Amino acid sequence: QLQLVESGGGLVQPGGSLRLSCKGTDSDYVIAWFRQAPGKEREAISCINRVGGTPFYLDSARGRFTISRDDAKETAYLQMNDLKPEDTAVYYCAARPTHYCSDSRREFGSWGRGTQVTVVS
Repeated sequence: QLQLVESGGGLVQPGGSLRLSCKGTDSDYVIAWFRQAPGKEREAISCINRVGGTPFYLDSARGRFTISRDDAKETAYLQMNDLKPEDTAVYYCAARPTHYCSDSRREFGSWGRGTQVTVVS
């Protein structure tokens, strides 16, 4: 398993941007970002299998969020633009030792502790 550490969360106004980082990735692992809002299930936002690969996006994130990875730095990123109050959640990065993405949390064995994102006027 990988030791993943997220950072970059914070408080932002609607329409603002944040870039989340996930340190501790490995080029042989698929990396995904999930989020969990209070009282809701953890949901997959985006997944990337390799540098240059075609990422998966949750419908509500497509066009606003961009996932990327830098394997030399062992870091993955989630650039979030045009943030909305409904994006408020704890954001987690996760990894699985395969080259295929998944939107199921059960298929990821490595998790970070999460970083809080709060979007409020």
